[in-house]
Amino acid sequence: MAAIASVMMYASCDNGTPKANLKSDVDTLSYAIGMAQTQGLKDYLVGRLGMDTTYMDDFIKGLNEGANAGDDKKKAAYYAGIQIGQQISNQMLKGINHELFGDDSTKTISLKNFMAGFISGTTGKGGLMTVDSASTVAQEMMRTVKAKNMEKEFGANKKAGEDFLAENAKKEDVKTLESGVQYKVIKEGNGPIAKDTSLVKVHYEGRLLDGTVFDSSYKRGEPADFRANQVIKGWTDALVHMPAGSTWEVYVPQELAYGERQQGENIKPFSMLIFKIELLEVDHKK
Repeated sequence: MAAIASVMMYASCDNGTPKANLKSDVDTLSYAIGMAQTQGLKDYLVGRLGMDTTYMDDFIKGLNEGANAGDDKKKAAYYAGIQIGQQISNQMLKGINHELFGDDSTKTISLKNFMAGFISGTTGKGGLMTVDSASTVAQEMMRTVKAKNMEKEFGANKKAGEDFLAENAKKEDVKTLESGVQYKVIKEGNGPIAKDTSLVKVHYEGRLLDGTVFDSSYKRGEPADFRANQVIKGWTDALVHMPAGSTWEVYVPQELAYGERQQGENIKPFSMLIFKIELLEVDHKK
């Protein structure tokens, strides 16, 4: 360290970079720590903060101002606001817009109203709702807005399912449960009927309206075990009406399946699903 300390190191100060002058062990240690702390920083600035490195000089200017602010509380508050504001711009808004509108870059939430709510929530002044109620409203409205946008894009799936179920209900061998789930008995069992908390063992095959098979325990070579209430609502409703030993073809309306959500690559939003369900065992004790 002493040998290194005798060497003078200088860096350009054109962009605000201070000169390094390593006269002592502490000087050298300080420089080394400073440089070591930058490991991965540029990747973070670009990848996480979305910074354009073309403006590195401006970053250095802000960096110096922030580092030299010391315990100046006024400056510290300002820099904290800048940091949070950048996170809102580069992370929060982008994430929310993608959640609501997918890849449609022409749509966005209102920045003005977002900031009005954010600032009122931060200061505790002038809020049109409480923070707790805002969380509830936000969740409900997220679902509503997202569903409306998804319906515009995938509304044809919804109509196709409704048309199919309307015609299917007219068939003599098809029965309709109160929930709207339809089924056709392929094999009638005489075993116990599951409760929603019962552990069941089933073989099944799921397919889309066009016949595409998206899941099958038969192909995997072994039945599945789960509780009757751990699946989509349409499945649960069918299982609590099926005697063990039965095999049914079950027609699940989209709202009792995944609704506006996409599931995997094959199940698009608002897709009605058709299942062959073979209920092998029902265990009420577990």
